Amino acid sequence: MIQPDNDRFARQAGLVPRERLAEISATVIGVGAVGRQIAIQLAALGVPRLTLIDHDIVELTNVATQAYFHDEIGHHKVAATAQYVLRIDPDIIVTVVPDRYRARMEMGDAVFCCVDKIATRETIWRTAGQHAAFWADARMLGEVIRVLSASADIGRGHYPSTLFPQGEAQIGACTSRGVIYTAMIAAGLVVHQFTRWLRGFPTAADQSLNLLSGELSEV
Repeated sequence: MIQPDNDRFARQAGLVPRERLAEISATVIGVGAVGRQIAIQLAALGVPRLTLIDHDIVELTNVATQAYFHDEIGHHKVAATAQYVLRIDPDIIVTVVPDRYRARMEMGDAVFCCVDKIATRETIWRTAGQHAAFWADARMLGEVIRVLSASADIGRGHYPSTLFPQGEAQIGACTSRGVIYTAMIAAGLVVHQFTRWLRGFPTAADQSLNLLSGELSEV
């Protein structure tokens, strides 16, 4: 019989610096399709402190596109996601904020922006994101994914240029068309940028992936 590893982090030791990760607090703003998956992946990686911010309630369509459970319908998304996180690791300190983002809210070292409106992104970036040690913004529509990140001096000048007026945005909110596999891939791309930052590697300021055409571009 194969015995499990005594250290749950053993297999990721060469990819995620545990000592560096132990110092980090992370904030996920918006735990919909991508945000929920990011929170789950951060928990699995071993982020010790995690704050979840979202005012939404789980709806029936969220079961298909956001991987919520049927018995969570009607519950706050932050509470449902927190329960999932604590099933992965009960020692994680999880703070749930069932509310919209407010400028007065305390942010972690790493901020993950997973909201579906450009105007909201602009507000979060202006009041919190540009001060974060690591920042990531995931955008998704159908099978097209865009991941923007900023750390140190990388991406901080580029990101504001992506905050175009809402009227110029692609038709349809991020939540209007989606599938769970796109959300999971988007979350993986975001968390990869996070682990690059943890290791001291340069992060990609702007990365786009079109799953249907198989095209990946990066700035």
